[in-house]
Amino acid sequence: MSYQAFEVQGGTSLKGTIVPQGAKNEALQILCAVLLTEEEVVISNVPDILDVNKLIGLLRGLGVIVNKIDDHTYAFKASEIDIEYTKTQKYHRDASKIRGSVMLMGPMLARFGKAFLPKPGGDKIGRRRMDTHFTGFEKLGARFEYDPSEKSYYLDASKLQGSEILMDEISVTGTANILMAAARCPGKTTIYNAACEPYIQQLCKMLISMGAKIEGVGSNLLRVTGVDRLSGTQHRISPDMIEIGSFIGLAAMTASEITIKDAFPENLGIIIPTFEKLGLTIEQRGNDIYIPPQKNYEIKTFIDGSIMTIYDSPWPGFTPDLMSIILVVATQAKGSLLVHQKMFESRLFFVDKLIDMGAQIILCDPHRATVIGLERKYPLRGIEMSSPDIRAGVALLIAALSAKGKSLIYNINQIDRGYQNIDGRLQALGARIKRINID
Repeated sequence: MSYQAFEVQGGTSLKGTIVPQGAKNEALQILCAVLLTEEEVVISNVPDILDVNKLIGLLRGLGVIVNKIDDHTYAFKASEIDIEYTKTQKYHRDASKIRGSVMLMGPMLARFGKAFLPKPGGDKIGRRRMDTHFTGFEKLGARFEYDPSEKSYYLDASKLQGSEILMDEISVTGTANILMAAARCPGKTTIYNAACEPYIQQLCKMLISMGAKIEGVGSNLLRVTGVDRLSGTQHRISPDMIEIGSFIGLAAMTASEITIKDAFPENLGIIIPTFEKLGLTIEQRGNDIYIPPQKNYEIKTFIDGSIMTIYDSPWPGFTPDLMSIILVVATQAKGSLLVHQKMFESRLFFVDKLIDMGAQIILCDPHRATVIGLERKYPLRGIEMSSPDIRAGVALLIAALSAKGKSLIYNINQIDRGYQNIDGRLQALGARIKRINID
């Protein structure tokens, strides 16, 4: 059985313009929301990536009529849904492969009064518990069971009723799930400690256009007044801020001149200021971001001169999905950086590959790593390595593009889960990368 890998010849500066794909995390929520209405929903700027395509496949299996209008635009009509399909082995197998399938539960519960889901898959980045989802559903009047032998969740609700919900963690998928269920749930639902990421704001925007009544969009306090039905709508998925941050890191590591077109920097929160803490020069030109070639960059210190620390936190804090990119960029900077990955305990374990490439990194514990920048005096060296998850995989790809010599990156299906045609798009910038088959 053959599989694919990336062969990367590093050490080449890139130049050109690249357009970010539609946001993966937003797309997974928006696609699940099509189950909330019997009418047609048209979604544009859909990224062509494995996780999204698998979720579209799940929707087709459930009976959703899916028409592909163009490469990134789809029309969905969920007028006749076979809820019993969720109990089949095929659904069990397919849904367990992607984390985003968890957000099918809220719409199914709201519309059909029951839902079934196998334990979802996704990145192996530490514990990602489901308690927040089910506690919220219970508050709305649902009953759930977990079958440990089948590793499956069952939800049943003869009648939902709005309620006050205090989420015990700021969960993006948990907020999305409860929000979608509450949109068609009788009465008023108040969600305290809600996630307010741009993905949630976009989901709220879409639901409101369908007729939902939601107050507090953009805050961590959402008030939802349930309605009997929702109508069809059109929605455009926003640019992927994680991909934008990845391209900023790529430009820095390879000393490249790159323009990220239609990035809408005003919607990126503190992503650009955080990269600027590493000494990067980043220019905002209207809706575009321009990164000039930077031979050297120096990590800033705190006002008292102490070592800079960058940590992740829920929005509007710095996203955990870019912590691996920050860590890689720091390896060639002047100065030192403490990276504190607070939200997941396994996302730093890829640093052993960077150390093999010549980076100076001390892994303090599962959550913290200290990076001593090499100031480009000693380029990283190409090695053979495997991609452990989506974000670490792209971080390793960026490292390989900056390294001296050839690198082989295995398990690239992890990268394909979140980045569409990444090799072709990087080749257009001058990167020496090709996809090869390994027997």
